[in-house]
Amino acid sequence: MKKPVKKIITVSLKWLGGIIAFVLLMLYLIPLVFPGTVAQQVKNFANSSLDGELDFTESKFSFFTHFPSLTVSLDDFILKGSAPYKGDTLLQADKVSFGINLKRLLFDREIKIDEIYVSDAFINVMVNERGEANYNVYVAPEKTPDTIDSNTSLRLERVDFHNCHIKYNDKSAKILTEAFGFNYIGKGNLSEDVFDLSTDARIDSLDFYYDGIPYLERKRLRANLITRINTNSLSFVLEKNELRINRFPLEFTGFFTILKQGYDIDINTVSANHRFNELLSLLPPQYNYLREKSKIKGRSDFQFVFKGRYDASRNRQPDMGFNLKVRDGFVHYEESPYPFSDFTLDVSALVPSLDFRQLDLKLRTLDFKVGQDYFHADVTSKNFPDMTLKANVKGAVDLKTLQNALGFTGFDMAGVIKANVKAKGVYNQEKKLFPKTQGGFSLEGGHIKTAYYPNPITDIKFIASVQNEAGTFEDLKIAVTPASFIFEENPIYINAILSNFNDVAYNVKAKGELDLAKIYKVFAAKDLDIQGYAKADLSLKGKQSYAVNGQYNKLDNKGTLELRDVKATSASFPKAFYINGGKFTFDNEKMWFDSFTATYGKSDFAIKGYLLNVMNYFFETNVMVKGDFTANSSLINIDEFMALQEGENKEQSAEINNIKQQGGAQPSGVVVLPLNLDIVLVANAKKVEYTGLVLNDLKGRVAVNNGKFFIQNGAFSIIGCRVNVDAEYDDESPVTGSFKLHLKAKDFDVKKAYNEVPLFRELASSAENAEGIISADYKVEGDFDANMSPIYESLKGGGTVWVRNVQLSGYKLFNVLGSKTGSDGLNDPNLEDIEIKSALKNSIITIEPFKFKVSGFRPKIEGRTSLKGALNLKIRLGLPPLGIIGVPVVVTGSQDNPKIKIFSKTGEEIPESKYNEVMNQVEAEEGREGEVAPPNGEQQLSPDAEQPENNKEENVPDTDKSVGIDKE
Repeated sequence: MKKPVKKIITVSLKWLGGIIAFVLLMLYLIPLVFPGTVAQQVKNFANSSLDGELDFTESKFSFFTHFPSLTVSLDDFILKGSAPYKGDTLLQADKVSFGINLKRLLFDREIKIDEIYVSDAFINVMVNERGEANYNVYVAPEKTPDTIDSNTSLRLERVDFHNCHIKYNDKSAKILTEAFGFNYIGKGNLSEDVFDLSTDARIDSLDFYYDGIPYLERKRLRANLITRINTNSLSFVLEKNELRINRFPLEFTGFFTILKQGYDIDINTVSANHRFNELLSLLPPQYNYLREKSKIKGRSDFQFVFKGRYDASRNRQPDMGFNLKVRDGFVHYEESPYPFSDFTLDVSALVPSLDFRQLDLKLRTLDFKVGQDYFHADVTSKNFPDMTLKANVKGAVDLKTLQNALGFTGFDMAGVIKANVKAKGVYNQEKKLFPKTQGGFSLEGGHIKTAYYPNPITDIKFIASVQNEAGTFEDLKIAVTPASFIFEENPIYINAILSNFNDVAYNVKAKGELDLAKIYKVFAAKDLDIQGYAKADLSLKGKQSYAVNGQYNKLDNKGTLELRDVKATSASFPKAFYINGGKFTFDNEKMWFDSFTATYGKSDFAIKGYLLNVMNYFFETNVMVKGDFTANSSLINIDEFMALQEGENKEQSAEINNIKQQGGAQPSGVVVLPLNLDIVLVANAKKVEYTGLVLNDLKGRVAVNNGKFFIQNGAFSIIGCRVNVDAEYDDESPVTGSFKLHLKAKDFDVKKAYNEVPLFRELASSAENAEGIISADYKVEGDFDANMSPIYESLKGGGTVWVRNVQLSGYKLFNVLGSKTGSDGLNDPNLEDIEIKSALKNSIITIEPFKFKVSGFRPKIEGRTSLKGALNLKIRLGLPPLGIIGVPVVVTGSQDNPKIKIFSKTGEEIPESKYNEVMNQVEAEEGREGEVAPPNGEQQLSPDAEQPENNKEENVPDTDKSVGIDKE
């Protein structure tokens, strides 16, 4: 009996070994048999289903990468996004693998992708201000006979991300989220219309920003979720909801539905009755020591709600709100003799439609004790700018004791700060309302030293009081008596009393000197760069109305403010101004600039003069500051002032920053001017550079008024000629502007002008083959594009050009005319003493009649030519010797290919450009060079031109009208 059993076992083991060997052999051979099929089907699927550029370096097939699935792995995988981000990366990964259903592959020759694995990837999701996203790369195939033949389908049951970096930047919702070490496993039958997605996620570091404000930084996240997904409605319903941020647990319920334009969301996140220690784990990482080295007690409740519809096209936004409560809070840092105790916090905020003007903030309670010190605050406010406010702040805190109690490191502070303020009422700047207020703040014996700078700020003293019994601006009084501190052995002293904010009465004294760069180093503020030296000795006393009404004798403003090596920025300009040196002297209504020198990029300025209305500027919004200056410069580079140029100033206006963040090719923008200046200055610049042009010795009276720039009686040298100029410039937005020019140039070289001045080249395109001297008096106005170049279709104006002595060479119009008339004297003529008047509009230059002499002929020319070179000219060619007998000639076509019609007075109308001045857009461009008029027949040169004759041959003369007598 033993032999059969042994034999059976032996045979079974052989069969089992053979099966295992066969399976292993198949696992090795199948990827070798099907690589061409799989690779081709993957390419077909990508080409037919993706609206984005896909690339990878190598493809591999194996059962062992994600056993037991047969996987195709694409190395160095890159997928570009959909419009409007087609040039930007959506996904870049070391490896992307697709799990393939083996049964479908072997028996149906169909590639069913049911698993996706992404490892060591960067996923970059972007949404612009209009809600257009870069992730819409999948295009569902159309079910038509012409559909691309592909046996590839996407029916996911597992999605696996390992060690990924994800960035989500939604400019429409002002949300920026960045996750590092993102690990995610999602399971479910993703091919069904409705399915449950099981999620296991882990993030090593998570940042979350809303409207540029960080709410989470470098937080760990763990999530175990089950989400019901409806692919028909693109709806996500949260069913299982275990989430932990650092140590803080959260439970949330709700849904998220993607709509055609936007989304519908209802998320309610709750963490009820959890330990205060878990809440403190949400603090930035630098405060981890507080939990590790402290005894912490207390309970907390947290709720976050995000509910409503988002639709950018209809300006609809969800509501957002939160509620946070802490009770019996207690923190005792191990090295402190005093605990931070009796901490109670009850705060909530609601932002309807994500509109912070409707912010409803309620700080019901903020209480704590530190040793014997006690602090209390309750504040409620609602809406803006018509803000309803109620506040009660009272307490005294020893800053040194507070620092020790919470174990704050990295700086040393001391001093007793006291507060006792009550306020109730409405704040509205336009209505001049201010809450009824009584109380003040004080700091005695203040001291602060940080790790960023070796020396402290000492002897800090600050006593301020606020009084307002009537609830109006008129009754408001703020007194700072005094504020002082010592830094680097230099004392700083400020004493200020301000009252009646309807007509601010001020009494301000300031004295001291300060190295701004050193005091900046004390605090080392992020994204802030301050440098320079300031010394003040000021006494300012008066009322706003005194300066406004011209009652300068009632002002008592005096003293000096000295600046040196100061860096300053403006919201309008991309670069910083560096004030090398300057001394401001206050003399009643005027603030004088003495020995004031500054640089901006390559540009430099030396300024003398004064400003008016400076005090009003500090106390009121939209106040116009007036001034009168002289300014000298060795170089002004206008290109550097253009709003969208690169520069160190990151705090430009929101409008400018939004344009910069749109991506794509970045224009230079135009120069944006401040709206609150009314400045007149006598300018003297040795060199001015603008988009390749160089203007030398610019002099003139320059004004900046209400966002507009003017030059009056100006003059500059260019191409060896002195040019007089009057100009006006107005920026309409950071990418649009308008201008007016009146130029007078005497005896300039036409060849140099054509080669070196683009505007002249466009307005006088016929001067390409000319040499000699001309003069001009021309007015032109128009718009600038986003690179501050003239939009030629917008130009209009007119003026006179005087031809003193010009030799034409190879000018086809005269050469062809000479050939047609059989007169070589018209070839390459020399023109002298000619006055040509013309007007410009809609890309068409209309030339008034003018006469001249050349080789015995007396031509008379009028008509139209376009900026693109199209011609429609009427010539009366006066024949020698006296030009009494004239031959009518019409010239059409283009400057490169003129068409001459002898004995004719009818031409071909040149279509005009149509330009929308409101939108700064070209609606219709003029026809191409030599383009003929509409097909209903030849158009007339002017309304009073003679009707065309019905001649069959264009060269057949009209016997009645072909030869005329010059009545002049």
